[in-house]
Amino acid sequence: MSMNKAIPHDSAKLHVTGEARYVDDIPLPAKILHLAFGLSSIAKGQIKSIDLSAVREAPGVVDIILSKDLPFGNDVAPNAHDEPLLADVSVNFIGQPIFIVAANSHMQARYASTLAVIEYAEEQPVISIEQAIKLDSRFEEGPRVYNKGDVISAFKSSPMTIEGTLELGGQEHFYLEGQAAIASPQDDGEMVIYSSTQHPTEIQHKVAETLGLDMNLIKVEVRRMGGGFGGKESQGNALACACAIAAVRNNSTAKMRYDRDDDMKITGKRHDFRIEYTAGFDELGIIKALDVKHYVRCGWSQDLSLPVADRAMLHADNCYHIPNFRVESHRLRTNTQSATAFRGFGGPQGMIGMENIIDHIAFSLNLDPGLVRKHNFYTSEKKIKDGIKPQTSHYGMEIKDFIVHEMMDELLESSEYYTRKTKVTEWNKENKILKRGIAFNPVKFGISFTLTQLNQAGALVHVYNDGSVRINHGGTEMGQGLFQKVAQVAAHIFGIPIKKVQITATDTAKVPNTSATAASSGSDLNGMAVKEACDIICARISSYLIKKYRPNTNDVKFEDGRVRGSNFDISFEDAVYEIYTQRISLSSTGFYKTPDLQWDRIKGKGRPFYYFAYGAAVSEVVVDTLTGEFKLLRSDILHDAGNSLNSAIDIGQIEGGFIQGMGWLTTEELVWDERGELKTHAPSTYKIPCASDRPKIFNVSLFDNLNVENTIYKSKAVGEPPFMLGISVFLALRNAVSACGNEWPILNAPATPENILRAVRRVNGT
Repeated sequence: MSMNKAIPHDSAKLHVTGEARYVDDIPLPAKILHLAFGLSSIAKGQIKSIDLSAVREAPGVVDIILSKDLPFGNDVAPNAHDEPLLADVSVNFIGQPIFIVAANSHMQARYASTLAVIEYAEEQPVISIEQAIKLDSRFEEGPRVYNKGDVISAFKSSPMTIEGTLELGGQEHFYLEGQAAIASPQDDGEMVIYSSTQHPTEIQHKVAETLGLDMNLIKVEVRRMGGGFGGKESQGNALACACAIAAVRNNSTAKMRYDRDDDMKITGKRHDFRIEYTAGFDELGIIKALDVKHYVRCGWSQDLSLPVADRAMLHADNCYHIPNFRVESHRLRTNTQSATAFRGFGGPQGMIGMENIIDHIAFSLNLDPGLVRKHNFYTSEKKIKDGIKPQTSHYGMEIKDFIVHEMMDELLESSEYYTRKTKVTEWNKENKILKRGIAFNPVKFGISFTLTQLNQAGALVHVYNDGSVRINHGGTEMGQGLFQKVAQVAAHIFGIPIKKVQITATDTAKVPNTSATAASSGSDLNGMAVKEACDIICARISSYLIKKYRPNTNDVKFEDGRVRGSNFDISFEDAVYEIYTQRISLSSTGFYKTPDLQWDRIKGKGRPFYYFAYGAAVSEVVVDTLTGEFKLLRSDILHDAGNSLNSAIDIGQIEGGFIQGMGWLTTEELVWDERGELKTHAPSTYKIPCASDRPKIFNVSLFDNLNVENTIYKSKAVGEPPFMLGISVFLALRNAVSACGNEWPILNAPATPENILRAVRRVNGT
C-alpha cells in the first residue's frame, strides 16, 4: 500500500508553516540557565592567567565554569580522548572554549563571555598544509598507504605519463538550525538531554563520562534537526556536556545554542585536501599505473579525521579499474578548527581527485573525456552475470554490481551530450569573452560504515489494540525523510494506511546503543530493524489465526487494511483486538546488522562496503573570462536509488546533494589569516548556493535498477552519493577555461570567480 510511493515528507507542512519544533522551540520551565563559551583569541599557546572579575559582575551571570571545576571527565572527543571540553593550560585554535558562562538569558551569557581578560604565552601556529608538511605535524606515525600491483614497473612500461596537483578547500555545514542542547535534571538522578545531534548514543556516553554516571541515567531525545550533513555527528558533544555540568551545579535546566558566528568559529568543517598525482597510460587513455598522494588538513584534534581520510583513499578509484595503484594519505595536524564529518565523509575528495586525473589524461591525448572514462570503467554487472570474472579494487574488494556503463549511455543520450558538446565547441570559436563548457562525471559510492561495528540498528514497534502503530528506532531525522521511509516500511508490512503509523522521537531510553545517522545508512539499517520487529508481530498474529481457522495453507496476507487467509478475511483492527484479548504480545523489538563485511584499515584490505550506489551527471556552464563569473545553464542527472522507497524524497535528496556539492566546488570558500583566525564566519563572507544558482534546466531521473544485495526492499542509500554529482559543474568550468588556450587549465576548488580568472590568465598567457 505504502511502499515505493512518492509520499510527502511527514513534517513537510510543519517545515513550510514554521510549526516544526526544534531544540530551541522546546517549552522550558521558568527557571533556566543560558550558557555561552568564552573562547580563545589565539591559535596556539599557553594560558598564563585568566581574570574573570568582569564576567562575574556582568548582568545576569549566575555561574562560571573552568576546566578545574569539572568533577570527572574533561573530554568531548568522539574516540581519541584528545579534545577537552574546556582548555586547561594549552589552547590550540582561535575559538577553542576556555570557560562556560551561565546567565539568566542568552544575550547576557553571550555578552559576559566576551569580558574575560586572558593572558597567553603565544606560540607560532601551524595553519596551512604547507606548514604542516614542513614541520611534519601529523596524526598517526606516518602516512597510510594502500597498494595494488607493481606501480614502479608499470610506470616504466607506460607509453605516456602526466603529473599534477589539485587543491581542494573545505566546506562549512551551514545547517539552518545551529548547534543546540538542553539538559534537564530529574528528581530520580536522571539527566534528560535534548540535543540537535545525529548521534544520540554518543551524546549519552559523553554526558555520562562528564557527570561520572552510568549511561542508564542519561536519556537523550532527538525529534528532528534542521539539517546536519555530518556536522552534528560529533560537534554537539560540547554543548550537551556543558549543559549537563551547569544543570548539576545549579540544580536547574540549562540550555545552550551557538550564534551563527560562534558556530562557524568553533565547529569543524569538511577537510581541505591537496592531491598530488602521477599517472601512466597508453594512447587510448587506459591507465596502467597511478600514484596518488593525499595531504589532509585535519585541524587541532583527531575527531573523525582518520576514517574520513581512509574513505578518501577508498574512493580514490571512483569508477575505474587501475591495475597498478598506490594511494598515500598524510593526516596533518594544524591549529585550526578540528575538521569533522561532512556529507560524503572524504569520498568527494578522493573521487574528484580521480575525475581530475581522467580529464587531464583526456586533455593530453586530445580525446573526449567520456571515452577515456569508458576505457577505464570496471567490468559491468551484466558481463559478470554472463560469466566474466569481476575486477577488484585497490583495497581488494570485488566490484560485482557496476552499472555505470548503462547509466552513462542512457544519460548521454537523454541529455544530448554529444550534440551539445559540438555546439559548445562552435560557440567557443565564435565568442572571445563568454566561454562555454560541458562535462560528464560518474559516481560509485560505497555504502556502510568502515568501522564495521557501527553497521547495526535496533527498533521498537508497538501495535495498539485499536490497530494503530507506534514506532521508535535509532535513526535521527534531519530533514532527509528517514522517518517517513521507515513508516512506509511498517505500513507496508502490516498492510495499513501510513496515517495509522506514528514514528516517535529518537530516544536512547527506548532503543539503546544506536549508531550515528550517517554513512547514508539510515534507511538501510533502521528500515531493516523495523521490518524485523513488524515481521515478528505479524508472525504472532498469523500463528494465532492459523490455529483458529485451520486454513488450507499457512499463507496469511496483510494488505488493504485486511488480514486474509484461504478461509478468513478480517480487518486488521479486528485481528489485532482479538490477539490482544488472547494475551498475545503486540509489541516487539527488531535488530539488524549488515552482513558480509570485513575490513582491516591498517592493511587496507577487505570488504568495507555492502554495496555501491551509482550516479551520473552532465552539466553545462558559461564563463565570463573578463571577470571569472559563471552561470550554470543546465544539469542532467541519472541516479541509482535501487528500488526507491519514496521517489519524491529521493529526488529531493538528489537535487539538494547536487547543489551542495556544486557549492563546495564553486562558491563556498573558507579563509583563515596567518594568525589562524577564520575570516569567513557569517553569510556576509561565506556564500552557499541560493535559489538563483540552480540550473535553469534541471533534469533529475532515477535509474531503473534493483539492488543486488538484500537491502530493505532492494532500495539503495541516497543521502551522500548525489553530493558528488556536483563534480560535473567543476569539470565543466575547467572545460570552459580550456577554450581560452592550449594549456591544461590548473583550476583549484572552490572555483570562485577569482580562481577561475587566475586559471583563464594562466591558460591565455595574460
